[in-house]
Amino acid sequence: MKLILTSLLFIFNLLLSAQSNQLAGNYSHSLGENEKHKLEYQLTLNQDGTFVFHYYSKIENRTPLEENKYGKGKWTAKDNVVTFSADKKEDLDEKYTLDFNNSAARFVTKNPRDKSDKIVQTRLKFLDSGIFWMKGIDVFKI
Repeated sequence: MKLILTSLLFIFNLLLSAQSNQLAGNYSHSLGENEKHKLEYQLTLNQDGTFVFHYYSKIENRTPLEENKYGKGKWTAKDNVVTFSADKKEDLDEKYTLDFNNSAARFVTKNPRDKSDKIVQTRLKFLDSGIFWMKGIDVFKI
């Protein structure tokens, strides 16, 4: 009985780590055709359940011309939905000002049963966020 229970716990832990291994990594998205107008989103999901986010914008005829914003915190995954959280005391400071509480993104990838030639870029699509401009943003796995 102990052997069966130990085996089941081991398999369960393997499945959980496989999910986070698939999600962890670097994600990015750039918008803009030239050097006058540019938006860049960079997200890193670490294996230990933490994340770092960087937003860069450069828009001509705007003050300030360039803008950098940062965020960090923790992430969890359940059923291909990644939920982000930030501890206001630990994760937010002068540099890291973006509060990712109440943010969620769907992990989108090609279904392993899909044998067609259709190309589906692995990405995170933000479904909801306390940061109004993050809702609907896609960041693609690098």
